[in-house]
Amino acid sequence: MKVGVLTGGGDCPGLNAVIRAVVRKGVQEYAYDFTGFKDGWRGVVEGDTVPLSIPAVRGILPRGGTILGSSRTNPFKQEDGVRRIKENLAKYEVEALVAIGGEDTLGVAARLYEEFGIPCVGVPKTIDNDLSATDYTFGFDTAVGIATEAIDRLHTTAESHMRVLVVEVMGRHAGWIALHSGLAGGANVILIPEQRFDLDQVCAWVTSRFKASYAPIVVVAEGAMPKDGEMVLKDATTDSFGHVRLSGVGEWLAKEIEARTGKEARTTVLGHIQRGGTPSAFDRWLATRFGLHAIEAVRDGDFGKMVALKGTDILRVPIAEATAKLKTVDPALYAEVGVFFG
Repeated sequence: MKVGVLTGGGDCPGLNAVIRAVVRKGVQEYAYDFTGFKDGWRGVVEGDTVPLSIPAVRGILPRGGTILGSSRTNPFKQEDGVRRIKENLAKYEVEALVAIGGEDTLGVAARLYEEFGIPCVGVPKTIDNDLSATDYTFGFDTAVGIATEAIDRLHTTAESHMRVLVVEVMGRHAGWIALHSGLAGGANVILIPEQRFDLDQVCAWVTSRFKASYAPIVVVAEGAMPKDGEMVLKDATTDSFGHVRLSGVGEWLAKEIEARTGKEARTTVLGHIQRGGTPSAFDRWLATRFGLHAIEAVRDGDFGKMVALKGTDILRVPIAEATAKLKTVDPALYAEVGVFFG
């Protein structure tokens, strides 16, 4: 059997670990051949490939990003996208696809399997940790570690100048990175997309912190919104999946805090720093296990499924089920950390 592998959507620490595990086990135990499709679904639509072998994946375990490249290409927005995918799979004699990605990439895989019978197995990847049906996605642990280290460093400069520092982290619809890094980093305010925030309350928390002779750190997810307002955007253009480019709420929030409290406020936008660099040990472990179980699903012919972490076990769940709704922060969990605000 020849198996195709692709990585789609935003890059993420741990992608290379999945590729390595899929190829190593597939070649060594099942004698499969592998073809990598470059830049996500674009490579499948356009027939842009690279051979994958054990020598090709040697040494990539600690590398961030993806050796296959990535994109946000949506085949269903491409002219004759599905027909071209079928033709290229036949051309390269690919009998199964391992699609490594988040909500959008796996959503395409689910639709290709259900509507067109293209055999796909999914591997959940996103630093946002917002895919339902899995306890964790790889990339999340690394992103939280990077954000936490940044917050640790910002505490010292905030206290040196006695100013408010607003840290904007990624999180379009789910505030997992903000919640975990904010709590681990000792932030005084954490704002997430699931709970619209009261600007007056935020300013009250900031003022309270100064009264205790400490400088506050405010962590805000890029998708967080005020109660009386809409999502703050720098750029209203959308990608092929209809997503706008986020970022801007941190700068807006810092200006509002400064205007309302009279305290100097500055913003740090972590942006793509959260995606880059060496994956953490946990993400290497999780990504490797996902890869091993994904190629087992291919061997079993169990297509239309995604590998998922449940406790310490790796299970298979329908891709459609896993992408049907996002996993967001429960209000009760968010309320737990409220004791540290202000």
